[in-house]
Amino acid sequence: MQPCFHLAYHVTNLDEARAFYGDLLGCKEGRSTETWVDFNFFGHQVSLHLGQPFETANTGKVGEHMVPMPHLGVVLDMDMWKALAEKLIAAKLQFVIEPTVRFAGEPGEQSTMFFRDPSGNPIEIKGFAREEGVFAA
Repeated sequence: MQPCFHLAYHVTNLDEARAFYGDLLGCKEGRSTETWVDFNFFGHQVSLHLGQPFETANTGKVGEHMVPMPHLGVVLDMDMWKALAEKLIAAKLQFVIEPTVRFAGEPGEQSTMFFRDPSGNPIEIKGFAREEGVFAA
């Protein structure tokens, strides 16, 4: 079994969550009840439970940006990242940080985008051309 993380957090509306995570992001829905739903979030398990989402603040200084903390994220290969970025742009998703490249020409050069789900939970999607760049120093 390939290790994967499991993260459970609150959303305010399961139908909106299904539309966002399932339809827009393309995550496959798993088990669910009347109060929660699981998704395959790019190979990882997220469990979205009805409740009050966690508080966030733009306190994470990364390069020239202040990013929402805490946040959920995933690292994709560049082809997947570009395809998702194009899909989200076409859907007119409102970005916290629009798809961009940061640390250009440096170890760890990456493409990134930040946005929030309908409940306000911040999500970062990163893209790397090579896997070894993820932990480059």
